[in-house]
Amino acid sequence: MTKSTSKKGAKQDLSWSEVLSLSKTYLKIPLALLFVEAIYWFITQPSNTLVPIQITEAWIWSGLTNIIYGEGTATLTTNNGWMTQVNLSNENFPGVLDTVALYVSDECAGIHEMIFISTLVIMTDGVSQKLKLRSIVVMCSIVYVLNIVRLVAFYPIAADACAIDPNNPACLNPMWQFHETVYTWGFLLILVLMWLVWFWKIGGPSRAIEASGSNENYRVFVRKSWNKVHYAVLGFVLVMLAASAFSVTTNEQAMEAKETLDFCSYSSIATNQCMVAQNTWDNAINTAWSLAGIGLLVAAFTIVQVEKRNLAGNWPSEISESE
Repeated sequence: MTKSTSKKGAKQDLSWSEVLSLSKTYLKIPLALLFVEAIYWFITQPSNTLVPIQITEAWIWSGLTNIIYGEGTATLTTNNGWMTQVNLSNENFPGVLDTVALYVSDECAGIHEMIFISTLVIMTDGVSQKLKLRSIVVMCSIVYVLNIVRLVAFYPIAADACAIDPNNPACLNPMWQFHETVYTWGFLLILVLMWLVWFWKIGGPSRAIEASGSNENYRVFVRKSWNKVHYAVLGFVLVMLAASAFSVTTNEQAMEAKETLDFCSYSSIATNQCMVAQNTWDNAINTAWSLAGIGLLVAAFTIVQVEKRNLAGNWPSEISESE
């Protein structure tokens, strides 16, 4: 029994060549994350680009707050013409109206986190496409629910703190601190843990090495074969991105509005100053955003390649490489 167990354990250990192979394989994950991060940044520069999700989350947030903490504790209203603002009400909150105006911005919608975890799953080798899609649906649903829980938690945190120190703006600090903690590293930690649990649940490194997804009829991967046309296209994309960035960064009024808008988005507050800054920023970046968005889309189709097996069951790219 001892010998067979030791042999079995030895077979399960990874050799240095396998470790090196895995390292090269998963180096593409951080590169893919950087790429989708750039795409997400450009997509969300204009306001309310994710407005359908923002509206549903604001509606659920307001409804759950009223159900859990009492009718009238939250009021759903408009922000820049969309029903994404939630006014939290409590007699101890600072201000004449005893309310705190918050709203679901692009960043607060949870899409950033969904894209992050989806990219991790998609870039994991040795997993069938069907399993990846099912896993993405489940994980994104979990992220959506966690984000709603985060929003609903704002009211009790603020209400408890302001009950101790009524009508003092400083009593809202615990709510902002909670928001900052989740916003900066809390969600990131949860997402990485989710992926690690999923990765080991499906078989971990051994499954990646064996490439159990080899029965798939199609695959999506980073282009391996490059020619002058591909490099020329990427060069043109870089010029488009540089031009779009230059047109915005040289606009002083737009950059001042962006600073104000970043603070408003980070704090999830909704004031007249925030709305004016949003409109100024949107008007300044419309052309730049369109130019950059088209460039990133072209780059994505150039870098990523979709391939289908031929009638013999082989990948065309592997045949051309062997030749």
